[in-house]
Amino acid sequence: MGGHRESRTPRNKLFRRQAIRSSNRSEGSKGSFQSFGLNKNILRGVAAAGFEAPRPIQAKAIPAALDGRDVLGLAQTGTGKTAAFALPILERLVQTRGKTPRALIVAPTRELAMQIQAEIELLAKFTNVRAITIFGGVGAEPQKRALRAQPHIIVACPGRLLDLMGGGHVKLDGIEVLVLDEADHMFDMGFLPDIKRILSQLPARRQNLLFSATMPREIRKLADAVLRKPHVVELADSSPAETIEHALYPISKERKTALLRHLLDGDDFRSAIVFLRTKHRAKRLARDLERVGHRAIALQGNMSQSQRQRAMQGFREGRYDVLVATDIAARGIDVANVSHVINYDVPNTPDAYTHRIGRTGRSEKSGMAATFVTHEDFSAIKDIERRIGMQIPRIKLREFQGGDQAGRRSGGDGDRAGFRRGFKGRDGTTKRNRNGRGRAALGKGRGGPKRRETAEAAPERSFGTGVSGRVSNAERGVKSSPNGGGRAKKRGISSPAPAFGAGVRSHGRGR
Repeated sequence: MGGHRESRTPRNKLFRRQAIRSSNRSEGSKGSFQSFGLNKNILRGVAAAGFEAPRPIQAKAIPAALDGRDVLGLAQTGTGKTAAFALPILERLVQTRGKTPRALIVAPTRELAMQIQAEIELLAKFTNVRAITIFGGVGAEPQKRALRAQPHIIVACPGRLLDLMGGGHVKLDGIEVLVLDEADHMFDMGFLPDIKRILSQLPARRQNLLFSATMPREIRKLADAVLRKPHVVELADSSPAETIEHALYPISKERKTALLRHLLDGDDFRSAIVFLRTKHRAKRLARDLERVGHRAIALQGNMSQSQRQRAMQGFREGRYDVLVATDIAARGIDVANVSHVINYDVPNTPDAYTHRIGRTGRSEKSGMAATFVTHEDFSAIKDIERRIGMQIPRIKLREFQGGDQAGRRSGGDGDRAGFRRGFKGRDGTTKRNRNGRGRAALGKGRGGPKRRETAEAAPERSFGTGVSGRVSNAERGVKSSPNGGGRAKKRGISSPAPAFGAGVRSHGRGR
């Protein structure tokens, strides 16, 4: 993967930059952004962005990055990783000149790429630094025009970047700084071939900055091939933010929707991201929540880029208070004041759990991470608890136990059964299906239609129209087990597995 790298900037220029920073340093306290010796126009952008004091990841990573060292930053999402690499890049671009583009930031998803660019533009507001985004799923012509304008920074997803490189629209021989954000996902086997091809086109002498919420042992070995004697910043590598309250809710599949509505109607609810494994069920659940009075919107892979942007913007601005998403949205969502993250389906991996719940408890604000757990999820929960180093409290709500019989009577999709049996909406009226009974409308008779649904990874370009290029295995998604149909299995939900016996708290309705 290209071996060890060195900073592109000669040592004498580094020393000269350090001297400039020292001369610009104001009398700010050691715990302030002024203490880094940043250019005054960058500090104006920092103040305009509302940043008051450096977060821990920023305080430990920025000085080393300013000195030209490679950096490996490990910290949970919501801890300020973007500014930790953006500020040193801006300082380099303001203080020295070079061939554009000079910095390349590679991100796994479009949402994350747009978020990074937005923060860079905010911090660079009072400078002449320009940043653009490159990703699939949209037309390439506007991106080609933006490249011809010679931006200083490119924030890109790998698939579209390789397409434009192949067409001669992107030249990377002037790159001085490479950033791999969400590096664990970037180094996933689905992205590794693309990353290797991009690395092969970069100058050997450059600075490398890798930031990620998680970095499994095997991924560290791959990072060793890119980084040269990195400065390592590791903050709570496997433990989620302390501001997040965790809870497991033992529940049958048939009662998940009813439990979800119970949590969304709680006094402590402000806004929530609800995670499901498949895009079809995410779309269906959002539609059903909307029908009973919740302001819900789906975010999933069948949506066009403009639809996804409208959904995210509506959620950020408060037009929607429930975002029903697949794991494509677990990375790159930066929305203030999300009070709840609800794992309607248990994540496939402990890392996915970490990234999902990182959407709440951000910027030192409190949040709730609730996970709905059926009997077959027990082994996955044990893996998650090992990773985060704690036992997650189990909460049993009496009114949501023993739902198995009702699920069998419904005969259809268990996820929709709660909507068919009759629940009170926000207006106090009772919602029932046409025949007034608890039979699901999806399938007549005992069993609804069975179907296979596609589980999403983070398909950066899997649903664009008229856009040619490569799509990696991770971007295509993989088949999950059949979901949503057939006769409910007999399970003793009223007698949970022993794993849920320890530390269980029982609560009534007025939790």
